[in-house]
Amino acid sequence: MKPNSKIYFASDQHFGAPTAAASFPREQKFVAWLDEIKKDADAIFLLGDLFDFWFEYKTVVPKGFVRVLGKLAELKDAGIPVYFFVGNHDLWMGDYFEKELNIPVYHNNQEFTFNGKSFLIGHGDGKGPGDKGYKRMKKIFTNPFSKWLFNWLHPDIGVKLAQYLSVKNKLISGAEDVKFLGKDNEWLVQYCNRKLATNQYDFFVFGHRHLPLEIELNATSKYVNLGDWIGYFTYGVFDGETMKLETYTR
Repeated sequence: MKPNSKIYFASDQHFGAPTAAASFPREQKFVAWLDEIKKDADAIFLLGDLFDFWFEYKTVVPKGFVRVLGKLAELKDAGIPVYFFVGNHDLWMGDYFEKELNIPVYHNNQEFTFNGKSFLIGHGDGKGPGDKGYKRMKKIFTNPFSKWLFNWLHPDIGVKLAQYLSVKNKLISGAEDVKFLGKDNEWLVQYCNRKLATNQYDFFVFGHRHLPLEIELNATSKYVNLGDWIGYFTYGVFDGETMKLETYTR
């Protein structure tokens, strides 16, 4: 990392939900945050569900999000690395970000090391015990045949249908997402502890949960869930030594 720089993490913006008009103020706030952190950002990690729905046809992408995409392009052009992790709402992300914005896209957890600190980073969906129904559903949606079938829907039909179903998803407004289950019952905590049995990580950073969490797993390892940009507007900051959550209040 460059001296006096920081690495920033954010997740679960769900732009487009519940409507484009209702989402727009949140998009403006997020763009303002990106503009503010560019002064000292060594890298920016976006951990999925940036959009409430995203599907890339061969020559078509969903309408909207121009300010967000433009700001990400500006940051990349300025030499700031940006990394994108696919979430469960934008799991049909293709190569648009890579070709148009030069932003690498990851579909699975990735390991990074910064200033000698090890990170395991991902969106967080489908990890840990339980939630077998969702895991089965994800296998169906990520199957190439399912994607091929959806591709045959006209974009005006396919995108509208998917947006309707996505907004109905419990992850947007479900009461379960704002209730802390207890350290022993949080499934991502259980997943992290299982990983620690075979590998040492200083920090686990995930999204998906929609609840800001900082949990010490042991004396040298910490789990951070980034919350969301729907009600919390929280994000993670690594200053080279410590990792913590902050809230954007502008």
